[in-house]
Amino acid sequence: MVMQEISLEKAKEMAVSKNLVPGRVKGTAGVQFTKGNNNRLEIIGWDEFERVMRENNLAVYESNGWMKIMRRA
Repeated sequence: MVMQEISLEKAKEMAVSKNLVPGRVKGTAGVQFTKGNNNRLEIIGWDEFERVMRENNLAVYESNGWMKIMRRA
């Protein structure tokens, strides 16, 4: 499976279409997409999600509709 970096705008579109929202693991700077029903996560806004992504040199990668957040190479 080849993962390709996608724009945050494309990731947002994909997340919304899958009923996902941005979240942060409580007590950390880690972000991920969530359906919002996990007690370990807090829902955050898209602006904060993008800020955390930039500050930590993270990007969203996609393959066949599956998304993963990883450090940029």
